[in-house]
Amino acid sequence: MKPLSLNKSMFFAKTLLFSYLLTGILLFALSFVLYKLRLSNTQIQTGIYLIYVLSCTLSGFLAGKRMKTRRFLWGMLMGALYFLVLFLVSSLAGKPMESGFSHLLLVFFICLAGGTAGGMLS
Repeated sequence: MKPLSLNKSMFFAKTLLFSYLLTGILLFALSFVLYKLRLSNTQIQTGIYLIYVLSCTLSGFLAGKRMKTRRFLWGMLMGALYFLVLFLVSSLAGKPMESGFSHLLLVFFICLAGGTAGGMLS
């Protein structure tokens, strides 16, 4: 397997950045809904999981469109990269496993599944 070119690496970085911008916008919208409707913790957690799925699906879709072959693998890679950045940022904030290992594993598989689905849909 040949290494990624600089153009492809930049594309992946831009796609990942775009997916995090989408995450930020959707989390802001969720916080507004939380403020207005007084959502329960379960509803909030479900909303956060849906935001992860949407963001990873979008990044997987864009990666699959760009790469044209093995789209689901590129989508899966985008989901894994999304999770990795999410984990690193939460680690820097000092709360990487606040909810436990099972929650961390669930988020990992949610991100992988979202990215893979996006790649398959591309």
